[in-house]
Amino acid sequence: MLRRHTQKTSTPQQANWDAKKNTHRQHHRLLGAFLGTLVLSLSILGYGWTRLQPSRHFESLQPVGLPMPSNPPVSPEKVQVPPRQGIVNILLIGSDQRPGETAGHSDSMVLIHANLNSHQYSLLSIPRDTRIRLPGAGYTKLTSVQYIQQILRGPQQGIVDAVQSVSRLTGIPIDYYVETNYTGLQKIVNAIGGIEMELPFNVTLTHPWNPHWVGKRFAKGKHFLDGQAVTEVVHERDSVPGTDYGRQQLQGQALIGMARATLNPRNLLRLPAFYETLPNFLVATNLSKWDMLSLALGAGEDFHPEQQIHYYQIPGTSETLHDDVLGSDNNQVVINAFALRKTIQDHFKEEQPFSE
Repeated sequence: MLRRHTQKTSTPQQANWDAKKNTHRQHHRLLGAFLGTLVLSLSILGYGWTRLQPSRHFESLQPVGLPMPSNPPVSPEKVQVPPRQGIVNILLIGSDQRPGETAGHSDSMVLIHANLNSHQYSLLSIPRDTRIRLPGAGYTKLTSVQYIQQILRGPQQGIVDAVQSVSRLTGIPIDYYVETNYTGLQKIVNAIGGIEMELPFNVTLTHPWNPHWVGKRFAKGKHFLDGQAVTEVVHERDSVPGTDYGRQQLQGQALIGMARATLNPRNLLRLPAFYETLPNFLVATNLSKWDMLSLALGAGEDFHPEQQIHYYQIPGTSETLHDDVLGSDNNQVVINAFALRKTIQDHFKEEQPFSE
């Protein structure tokens, strides 16, 4: 038997009561917003307000990776880098280093050019198998630089050498680096409560870290993913268009999702605590907690990732070439030098656009 739903007619007294309730709700929301802002302000004060003044952001900036001229040779400490007020370059490295290991390959690399003045952020994915010349050793894959140099020169210097290799390749001074691995990325995503990620194509896991996930499929479109799902998706390449280039796109979308989640107003109160614990999730970084908060506060002002984050890739060809360092032939990516130069000058330098 169907029941007919009838709408009750409000009396003037009832309408007045509803209006008062709505007013109370608005007051509660305003009070909540005020208290949230107050707590955030107190948290920042606890960190040291003077350290977070815009004039003191990145005050100890000293590039780690510098584009070195080949002739004549110049030592890194003598290279003069013009001041870039409010502009920083950061290299994100995802490595395959396991807990307890002292060396790892650079499995993924994303160069970020952050302009906190214009609130524009350019991201460049660099193919892990890019053919580069390692000074004193010859030609090899970019992914191998960190592993080889960590074994020969120690964990810290190996990372610095990898950063400098990217700097020489792109011609961009790199101020900061952040390295994480499978476990660290998973923990970071979980710490911010998961992320919404836009998949540009279908993804089927063919060689996941967790063997129980083999064959799991994610359809093209938006997904809300936890840490484990994100780490598995950005690791996939065999089932996606362009293999490594497809994986780079997935990594770019994950970064956008993480930025959106981190700077979401509902997470503002968690920022100080999050950046306090973030180093625990990283393999290595030269970012201080002050630098991390400076980035978050600088980007968090009127942040619109769809309009402000711009993602780029470097075209190249896959070739079988001799690896001087490993002493054997292997698959390497020979990037298009003209396309790289144009992308860098158009989107990663504060100069006039590139012209042929």
